[in-house]
Amino acid sequence: MSKIKRLTGDASDVLTALLAERKQTQEETKEIEEQVKQIIQTVEQNGDQALKNYSKQFDQVVLTDLAVSEEEIEQGYQRVEPEVIASLIAAKENIISYHKKQKQYDFFDTEKAGVIRGQLVLPLERVGVYVPGGTAAYPSSVLMNVLPAKIAGVKEIIMVTPPTTSGIPDVILAAAKIAGVDNIFQIGGAQAVAALAYGTESIPKVDKIVGPGNVYVATAKKQVFGLVGIDMIAGPSEIGIIADDTANPVYVAADLLSQAEHDTLARAILVTNSKRFADQVEKEIEQQLKTLPRKTIAEKAISDHGRIIIVPTLEAMFTVMNEIAPEHLEVQLSDPMSYLHEIKHAGSIFLGAYASEPVGDYFSGTNHVLPTSGTAKFYSPLGVYDFVKYSQVTYYTKEALAQAKDAITTLARKEGLEAHARAIDCRFN
Repeated sequence: MSKIKRLTGDASDVLTALLAERKQTQEETKEIEEQVKQIIQTVEQNGDQALKNYSKQFDQVVLTDLAVSEEEIEQGYQRVEPEVIASLIAAKENIISYHKKQKQYDFFDTEKAGVIRGQLVLPLERVGVYVPGGTAAYPSSVLMNVLPAKIAGVKEIIMVTPPTTSGIPDVILAAAKIAGVDNIFQIGGAQAVAALAYGTESIPKVDKIVGPGNVYVATAKKQVFGLVGIDMIAGPSEIGIIADDTANPVYVAADLLSQAEHDTLARAILVTNSKRFADQVEKEIEQQLKTLPRKTIAEKAISDHGRIIIVPTLEAMFTVMNEIAPEHLEVQLSDPMSYLHEIKHAGSIFLGAYASEPVGDYFSGTNHVLPTSGTAKFYSPLGVYDFVKYSQVTYYTKEALAQAKDAITTLARKEGLEAHARAIDCRFN
């Protein structure tokens, strides 16, 4: 049975150890960069044929058509159990109700005579959504990526997802239909990202690529950034839990395993100030692993990347977790709302014993496409704001410009940009 590693000490000692672990992980991913670069170049040069070749090589699937037909989507939808359809529709309603509040609007001001300033909020024209495949199907990711784009007003949404020998899972097709995807292509991995970034004979070039994926997908998004926009460079799933001995060790262990079962690279971290509670949680993890269907995956994730961190004080618990900046953060303390101001960096925050992380994954309406690997320090959860861009608007009358011209020309000449100054002066000479 795998054993979760422990780190004990004051906050500075623990953070030093965590930083060393993070640097080692970053070094391990460098060798993937060159492989992904080659895949992207091949797709750029050879288009659809490269995608079919990679599908055969990586997915063991021989494709004749990359596109999924409307008939196939409808048939997949019809095969999904009614209770699953009902759950997807209920989740959709919650996601829409939450994300509608993120919508931003144009504004204009006329604070000075003869001057109008404003901002236009413009939806992106075409977005590519990557939906992971592999060891599990993620219909929830379809809803989380597509619905904010629909609310933003994106005109065309292209979905890509890895094929299997039996096609795309029915539940993925059903979620795509419910969310309102425009076109689906059965292609995954770095090659799918390349196709969305450059376009092929079948797949149109998009303006932005969103959605989680494995390390090859994340690396590909990093490499095409600039040619297209991306939401973020996401790593393996992770959860951080702050808990003391008032928490229920059964709940905490279950929540740690909820992320560990994603894949063997997932990170599950408990920070506590109680050795007794740490012992209880570790025992619960071992017990719950015995009957977990994805035991092999979760056990390796817990063994390789799981951590129980014991620090002396409540303040140190938040210091450590803020440096980790986890994708998901649970606060299982008494009166958890009172500690909200202590949290500086986290993708999605779950307060209390009953706000279990899967509530956010599936149903509350908050987004589950989140920054990982410490990037919550500067990235945000996926939202409506990821699917719009902003254009500034300026209007001046001649009288208003006359009031401002001396200040403008003074600054232009101070910077040595005479043509800038003359562009103003010529309107009055």
